[in-house]
Amino acid sequence: EKVNLSPFHFQRLFSEWAGTTPKRFLQYISVGYAKKLLQENNKTLFDTALETGLSGSSRLHDLFISVEGMTPGEYKNGGENLEIKYSFATTPFGNILTASTAKGICYIAFYDEKFAAIELLKGKFPAANFQQSVDVEQQKMLKIFQKDWTELNQIKLHLKGTEFQLKVWEALLKIPMGKLSTYGTIAKQINSPGAFRAVGTAIGNNPVAFLIPCHRVIQTSGALGGYHWGIDRKTAIIGWEASLANMIEEPG
Repeated sequence: EKVNLSPFHFQRLFSEWAGTTPKRFLQYISVGYAKKLLQENNKTLFDTALETGLSGSSRLHDLFISVEGMTPGEYKNGGENLEIKYSFATTPFGNILTASTAKGICYIAFYDEKFAAIELLKGKFPAANFQQSVDVEQQKMLKIFQKDWTELNQIKLHLKGTEFQLKVWEALLKIPMGKLSTYGTIAKQINSPGAFRAVGTAIGNNPVAFLIPCHRVIQTSGALGGYHWGIDRKTAIIGWEASLANMIEEPG
């Protein structure tokens, strides 16, 4: 009633967006389902993903996303040596601003207001040269929001971050779509088991929303926890990815 649609039309519209029924979607975002995934993933999350490779829904992000850290020379003095192109796009989870250098995507953020989004981007690289323009990497990135991931091409990331942050972000890329992990598991994966708080900080500083899937990290209790771009958006993304993963595993 609140969306002024009949139950039939709402279910059809919802299924077009999510690729599944509202009832199944609610199962995907439940605490019980999250706990089940964590129990499975505690055993073999990363090993299984590496063994599975390109097959099914466990296709790894890092098989088609390459990460290069910015050198101190590239971002010194506020990034005065950087030429950054940026563009705006609409996704199933809201509007995004995407920015890239000649070496790859350096920033993705959800936004409500364009001017504020640009100001946040420029705050990251205050001395860089900016141009509103779409490049090849940005075009390739947008395909990740489609339900068909068979045509994805390698996407290059060019990230400003410490060595520790880069290790955390690369670990996030190893969480398969439709799966979930915890801060503690990520800390163990990068051989820093006692650094889960620092891991949480690094995840919170992720400069590339959605593409580096910090939304796949939840609390050990199964609760979704926080998300820089809002808990409702995190919930929607987790449910959408779970639906897509199950569509790939059960074609037709």
